[in-house]
Amino acid sequence: MSKVEDRRRALAAMLREGGAASQEELVAKLAQAGHPTTQATVSRDLDAIGAVKGRKDGKTAYLLSDQLGELDARGEALDRILGEWLHSAESAGNMVVLRSRPGSAHIIGAALDAAALTEIAGTIAGDDTLFIAVRDGSDPARLATKLKN
Repeated sequence: MSKVEDRRRALAAMLREGGAASQEELVAKLAQAGHPTTQATVSRDLDAIGAVKGRKDGKTAYLLSDQLGELDARGEALDRILGEWLHSAESAGNMVVLRSRPGSAHIIGAALDAAALTEIAGTIAGDDTLFIAVRDGSDPARLATKLKN
């Protein structure tokens, strides 16, 4: 395993164990674990492993995309992620096509999956494009508008 992979696995484990509120805190934790690094490298690593900043247990922390379901059920995490990462949304037949920043479609997909919206049957994420299969009886144009707003 390469140093990069090893460091990213350690970072992911730290996030699962409770994470940190800042990248500087993660730099310190990684150094203590034998992975000295810089804040810029941690920032790139967080993007690479799909981590986002969210609220857990009333505190701001970095979370992995599969932890998004643990966030509050009011959709605040989804709203924040869509506001930060989503560029456009349009309906196409019984699907909705979302465009995002390069390398971030999986973040939006994980947040949508965790939100368990009744209109969505499933998602497929590429690099900067996400396809949403819309359930029968749901309006793809309405869902696209809902996600844009």
